[in-house]
Amino acid sequence: MKTFKLLVASASALALTAPAALAEWQPQKPVEFIIMAGTGGGADQIARLLQGLIQKKDLSPRPFIPINKPGGSGAEALRYLQDKAGDNHVVMMTLNSFYTTPIIQEDLGVDVTEFTPIALMAMDTFLLWVNTDREDITDLESFNATVSEAGLDWKVGGTGSGQEDSVLTAMMEAEFGYDVTYIPFPGGGTVAKNLVGNQIDSTVNNPAEQMEFWRAGNTKPLVQFTAERMPAFPDVPTAKELGVEIEYYMQRSVNGPPDMDPEAVEWYTNLFQELFDSEEWQSYCKSDGLTCDAMMKGEDLATFHENQKVAHEKLIAKVGATAITGE
Repeated sequence: MKTFKLLVASASALALTAPAALAEWQPQKPVEFIIMAGTGGGADQIARLLQGLIQKKDLSPRPFIPINKPGGSGAEALRYLQDKAGDNHVVMMTLNSFYTTPIIQEDLGVDVTEFTPIALMAMDTFLLWVNTDREDITDLESFNATVSEAGLDWKVGGTGSGQEDSVLTAMMEAEFGYDVTYIPFPGGGTVAKNLVGNQIDSTVNNPAEQMEFWRAGNTKPLVQFTAERMPAFPDVPTAKELGVEIEYYMQRSVNGPPDMDPEAVEWYTNLFQELFDSEEWQSYCKSDGLTCDAMMKGEDLATFHENQKVAHEKLIAKVGATAITGE
């Protein structure tokens, strides 16, 4: 009888604990890690770094598969995520074209506030870069003088109309009163290579996209568009230091499609929190000039997206959509 009671008690305990264990959601198949930009750029580098850490630390029972969808300045990726509503096995690494592309391409049928916010991993930054061969350009003043003289012969490389670099280029044109020729490339890595090869004259690449060439002495930064100088670039002045009111950042957040299950959202949020807190991620942020003070998630991130959408609507209205798209 004593044995029977023990078995009954054990079975009861199992019955109580089993539902809790089963309730903890985990991926049941590979997770599509969509990147709304081309290979070699900042978003691509970040997504692949995070994917590598997930694999290295064995944080997921199923692999994360990076998939680049850069078409239409991220329109391809945004539409893809919209059409994956309710799918718990798709997440996307975003940038500011998350906001600008649906604003400019009104017929896209995408409202980013309907997506599922998971984690804001960093605020990325921008610097103005030229080839080190340009000995005549040593600072923002000499840069502006040279560009003003060259006019449309001055070629600025970027990652596409509506992308962050095209927005920042339009802001500079409006601020300094010149017009340049904007040349789009498939990704930030390609932009960086074309600057080194002198196929373009300047770019406002993210630090991560230029680091390899900067450290090799092929390119040089003239100004950073941040509130304060970043530790990675202590000798490069900010635009505000030079009396220019241009400050612009790029959000690096992970988001899911609309209508994800709450259990899946919680699992992904916990996963990216662990990645955010890791020594590897924090070291990357410091070395590559990203701001990673705290990970934003949930309703806070949803509110952040809403505010950024409004801010970019105002920014595009100010500089003009045609200044960004070139149409």
